[in-house]
Amino acid sequence: MFTGIVTDIGTIIELEQQGDLRARIRTGYDTSGIDIGASIASDGVCLTVIALGDDWYDVQISAETVSKTNLDGWNVGSRVNLERALKVGDELGGHIVSGHVDGVAEIVAMAEEGDSTRVTLRAPNDLARFIAPKGSVALNGTSLTVNDVDGCDFGINFIPHTKEVTTWGAAKVGDRVNLEIDTLARYVARLAEVS
Repeated sequence: MFTGIVTDIGTIIELEQQGDLRARIRTGYDTSGIDIGASIASDGVCLTVIALGDDWYDVQISAETVSKTNLDGWNVGSRVNLERALKVGDELGGHIVSGHVDGVAEIVAMAEEGDSTRVTLRAPNDLARFIAPKGSVALNGTSLTVNDVDGCDFGINFIPHTKEVTTWGAAKVGDRVNLEIDTLARYVARLAEVS
């Protein structure tokens, strides 16, 4: 489990298509404190560490994961939002995030509002019903509050701090974004269906 509070920006330094996609990610994390088998959210996708170096770790990404996320757009040099898994006693500063991406949204508009950036995204039709004003979503692993919803489109704001400590400072219209809907929204909708 994660919180959607990004704690490092990693860089893809190697990609290799074997049976699955293997990625090497350079990180500022102290890799001596990472175990083989640990989970690290990489752009919001929970990935398992399979090898470690002084300033990098490797992950293996199944074809299923690639097909459901924006990881097919990773290239050597791509920057990615990183978050280590929660430990008992950690602060829950964002919202509960599983790292199981539900689909890919697209940035359809951006505008500056004061010091913040207003971003409008378009969710896939089957996920839009789970997104509610003032609810939470995880976008590329970042916990964000939804401002408004209009059909499949929803708006969020990035404050300067978020743009500085995540990859969101480089976002642009047309970007494909990993979307994880709020777990509570998913269960509330499921309960409504069966009652």
